[in-house]
Amino acid sequence: MNLINQKLKFSEKVGYALGDGAANIAWRGVATFLFIFYTDVFGLNPAIVGVLFLIARFGDGIIDILMGVVCDRTNSKYGKFRPWILWTAIPLGITLSLLFTTPNLGPTGKVIYAYATYLLFFLIYTANNIPYGALMAVMSGDDKERTSLGSYRMVGAFTGGMVVQGALLFLVAHFGNINPTIEVQKLDTTRYEVTVSTPENIKNVNIKTKDGIAVFSWAEAVKDSANVPTQGKSFSMEANKKYSFIVAGEEKLESQNISIIDQKRGYSSAIYIMSVFLSLFLMVTFATTKERVQPPKDQETNLGKDLKDLIRNRPWIVLLFIGILFNVYNSIKQGIVVIYFSHYLHNQFLAASYMIGLMLASIAGAMITSPLGKRFGKRDLFIYALIFSGAVNALLVFCGPGDTIGIFSLGIVSEFGAAVFPTLFFAMLGDAADYSEFKNGRRATGLVYSAGSFATKFGGGIAGAIIGFVLAAYHYNGQNEVSIQGAVPGIIMLMSWIPTIIALITAGVMALYPLNQDKMDNITIELNNRRLKERA
Repeated sequence: MNLINQKLKFSEKVGYALGDGAANIAWRGVATFLFIFYTDVFGLNPAIVGVLFLIARFGDGIIDILMGVVCDRTNSKYGKFRPWILWTAIPLGITLSLLFTTPNLGPTGKVIYAYATYLLFFLIYTANNIPYGALMAVMSGDDKERTSLGSYRMVGAFTGGMVVQGALLFLVAHFGNINPTIEVQKLDTTRYEVTVSTPENIKNVNIKTKDGIAVFSWAEAVKDSANVPTQGKSFSMEANKKYSFIVAGEEKLESQNISIIDQKRGYSSAIYIMSVFLSLFLMVTFATTKERVQPPKDQETNLGKDLKDLIRNRPWIVLLFIGILFNVYNSIKQGIVVIYFSHYLHNQFLAASYMIGLMLASIAGAMITSPLGKRFGKRDLFIYALIFSGAVNALLVFCGPGDTIGIFSLGIVSEFGAAVFPTLFFAMLGDAADYSEFKNGRRATGLVYSAGSFATKFGGGIAGAIIGFVLAAYHYNGQNEVSIQGAVPGIIMLMSWIPTIIALITAGVMALYPLNQDKMDNITIELNNRRLKERA
């Protein structure tokens, strides 16, 4: 079979894309919501969360390499990589649910539970995502067809991300409704005194109007709480105790216009539903894809040679660092969004609309990556996108809490450029696998693609540590309003120019990547000729 002319069916590309849709329900759910869940709902210190992210993801990143070795040595009637997608479909959904489950534990027990479930989740995520990524390289031997497949994959990824980032907060609101007793007393045209109570103890609730316009102030001084008027308040409720607020900014306010959400119950129930869809999508990916590219027939299993080839593979080494850096960039941007909208704009639900806008921009960016890659080459397009996205993102530092249009516009434009990074990166890992086979006559696709998962996790871990340390430096405590307001300068930094610095560093490293389009064309032709001779 001439693998250069092996074009994939639309249905197979869509089926493959659903796999990354599933992965991003997990990945973006964790990257976007787990930090604020750990700090504001579960009650962990941000520095502790930052260290957890760094240690767990670095350790799990090392396991990625081992998983790549295991994949290359897996032999079944379904292939080397597809079986793992099936085997891990249900366990991945279960462990994602455990991350957002909050047992009643003391401070030490909470940390132990967070470490245990976080490590378990990423172990299973590794067993799923390494084979999934490597599958792209063996579905077709045409590097341009892989770029097209990469675009489909990223559309699936961004769609999955859009579902979880756009819908989760609304599902939290739906499932977290506690049906409290609410009394509304009118003070004047747009000012009301709102008193709420509940028959049960609830550790963390969020109160706001359903339209999200009115601002809340405590009717009386509350210990350890600032009385800055904000579009909602987060606090803990004791059973049968009344809490009173002065609410201003909306006319004709009635009790049914007040929303009080139990974030603990809301998050858990919402994630349970997402986990079911995650498992189903992975099963579809297994059923609709096929492995076609095989290692050379005379290749012997030799881990030492595989590792030696890997560390001498310059394109792979450069991509490893690139992957870590651009994932730090993307993960900081994703990880700070809900905190930024909750505590700087004081409108958490607006974060859902913002993230939907980012995902739509990402889908558009992924769709044009293939034609732009053909015109400029993968390396140069990567560099242009890094500089463009980072420069636009830096402008967010000039936006105030009321500059909603500016924040949305800058974020969406920056994300449009950032969508190019993962689309090209995973296609370029396939190129690095081809380069190794071209140069050494050996192929270890799973091992090469382990760089993608390692970079994603370790980059995300570094990003989580950066977010945690910056917020801790500003004494952020997600359950104390005084500390939250004091940390706003750090939140703005994390949303704007800190990611930009990382993007510019990444662009400099990308200039070292040695495979331009002409070299890849020659490699693709040569490898296809070798495979045709083997089959003759």
